Amino acid sequence: MPQPLEVLTKSLLLAAEKAGADAADTKAVRARSVSVDVRGGKLEQAERAEGTDIGLRVFVGKRCATVSASDTSDRTIAEMAERAVAMAREAPEDPHVGLAEPDQLAKDWDTEALQLVDPTSEPSPEALQEDAAATEAAALAVKGVSQLQSASAGYSAQQIFLATSNGFEGGFGRTNRGLSCVAIAGSGTGMERDYDGDNRLFQSDLRQADAIGRTAAERALARLGARKPPTGTFPVLFDERVASSLIGHLLGAVNGNAVARGASFLRHAMGEAVLPDHLSLTEDPHRPRVGGSRPFDGEGLPTRRRMIVENGVLKGWTLDLASARKLGMPPTGNAGRGTSSGPSPTVFNVSLTQGEASRDDLIRDMGTGLIVTSMIGSTINPNTGDYSRGASGLWVENGEITHAINECTIAGNLRDMLRAIVPANDARTHLSRVVPSLLVPGMTLAGA
Repeated sequence: MPQPLEVLTKSLLLAAEKAGADAADTKAVRARSVSVDVRGGKLEQAERAEGTDIGLRVFVGKRCATVSASDTSDRTIAEMAERAVAMAREAPEDPHVGLAEPDQLAKDWDTEALQLVDPTSEPSPEALQEDAAATEAAALAVKGVSQLQSASAGYSAQQIFLATSNGFEGGFGRTNRGLSCVAIAGSGTGMERDYDGDNRLFQSDLRQADAIGRTAAERALARLGARKPPTGTFPVLFDERVASSLIGHLLGAVNGNAVARGASFLRHAMGEAVLPDHLSLTEDPHRPRVGGSRPFDGEGLPTRRRMIVENGVLKGWTLDLASARKLGMPPTGNAGRGTSSGPSPTVFNVSLTQGEASRDDLIRDMGTGLIVTSMIGSTINPNTGDYSRGASGLWVENGEITHAINECTIAGNLRDMLRAIVPANDARTHLSRVVPSLLVPGMTLAGA
């Protein structure tokens, strides 16, 4: 019988103390997952994985080191601690490392209110296969779809436990259920593919298999007959599927590590307008049934709702303890970490203010331009915000979609792009990043 995670973390802390560490923290994760792929109505692949990972970070003065393992034996734990302390003694000093002060640590939380664990039973492999097969059948039933690259269904569950040598202990669980499909339309060199899928914490929230298959097929068909766009300056609508990448660049620019290094195009923008005046960007780690929710961060600090951008104005950086100390600011409870790495600033759940217009309204009003549905590669300068990416999607003439576009490059400057965005009202509210389709009124387009 495997040891409880809280027992493993206590053993790691005791071993670190015995090995000579001045302080330590540890994370343990126990996970299991099962996934099924179907092709041609038959099972193509099935995988199951179970395991426990443990990670230990030790401090010797102002030096630190992190080690991890998937073996939880007493011998391995002792060796991990000895190795970590030896590594820390050789590491350079960092005046900003260290555990939280006791009064900074989370003390009360309600994991039940977050609804992160589906109480229903784990689905059987047969049930997963049935869902994947139903998704494939729905896609193949759409005229023009020649084959499927994949139809997949999966389930995972994990337990997480964090402990520190200055008194913090806490854990929570999370489940996930996924279903996806990649459809292929056309033939020969004219083949095109596209996808659809859904991931939810609760099985009962998952979209229906036939809807996912149909949507993947329709998206693949819409990409047939793609051509290069004209070169020039046009409005660009980032489809809801890819729009969160724009907000992701903003989030990267307000990350405490980037700001502390001076490697951010927003490093001097605190208190300045970075979005349109009527838009706000909010982080809320306590949204029920959302994958990014958590009661405390990777350093044991309480998570909380906060405004990153309020009415267009940048209000705060995303900070873990180390980046907060570097910048001389209080931490924001945003440390994310794995078992094999130390903490770093991470946002958990963010939502951008949605607009009043629908996606169709924006397409009608944009006149002639590009709807971006997928992107590849990127050349983005984090210091200046200069932006260039390969893109494909749909061309709009006189407010109507006319044909597919590929082999296209879109370019601009993120500071200007973000300040000018026009949001639709089509964001999926169950996602960790709730971002609607976003219209940028003017970007440079060029056929690759």
